[in-house]
Amino acid sequence: MVFAIWLGAWLYLSGAADRTLVAARAEAYQVSAHAGFAVKDILVEGRVNSDADVLRAVLDLERGDPILAFDPAEAKEMIERISWVKEAHVERRLPQTIYIGLVERTPMALWQHKGKIRVVDADAVTLTDALRGTFHDLPLIVGDDAPLNAPGLLAVLAAEPAVRERLEAATWVGERRWDLKLKSCVVVKLPENDMGLALRRLAVAQEEDGLMDRDIEAIDLRDSGRITVKTRPGAVEEYRSSLKAANAGGSNI
Repeated sequence: MVFAIWLGAWLYLSGAADRTLVAARAEAYQVSAHAGFAVKDILVEGRVNSDADVLRAVLDLERGDPILAFDPAEAKEMIERISWVKEAHVERRLPQTIYIGLVERTPMALWQHKGKIRVVDADAVTLTDALRGTFHDLPLIVGDDAPLNAPGLLAVLAAEPAVRERLEAATWVGERRWDLKLKSCVVVKLPENDMGLALRRLAVAQEEDGLMDRDIEAIDLRDSGRITVKTRPGAVEEYRSSLKAANAGGSNI
């Protein structure tokens, strides 16, 4: 009895018991693999932008590995550390299949920050700085907190395609509002509040007077009662006469 107690204590203190248990478990896994419970297929659904090589490295699985040795909970945690992955579902489908279902993050915009351009999503998560062709149509946003504030801007822009299709970049200014740079280099200054209403006024001015296509430098929408236009040298009179005609027709610019 004393010897048994001493032996048990020695095994515990020396770590031999743990090593014996680990060895026994490994042997059991190998036996199960030989009995048919080995990884044959890895089924992945929902992968679009996640890097396949990164995913394989995270899983660290080979065909023929014991499927019972695979820990789905641990794999889920590791996979969800991949920037593109918002959520993962991982399971063993005995006897031979590992199933992985991915919910990927949706790219929202290109974020220009500190000399680099990155793809970000609506949660302001940086997804990648590898700019593939499929990302070139994303809107460009600029500014320290631009990703956090962009969802509201992009939502109202989506309702005004005449403005959205002319957009070159949007800059978050003074931590409170946006400046839009159009492809024509015209800068549109948006108010802090009621962006949707301001953009609606701009869209109406474009429809009725082609305002965004004129030879001007800036359009200021920060005053809810008017649209202020900064003209280029030599184009002032031409724009004023046009403005007069538009006002005669009932427009308030």
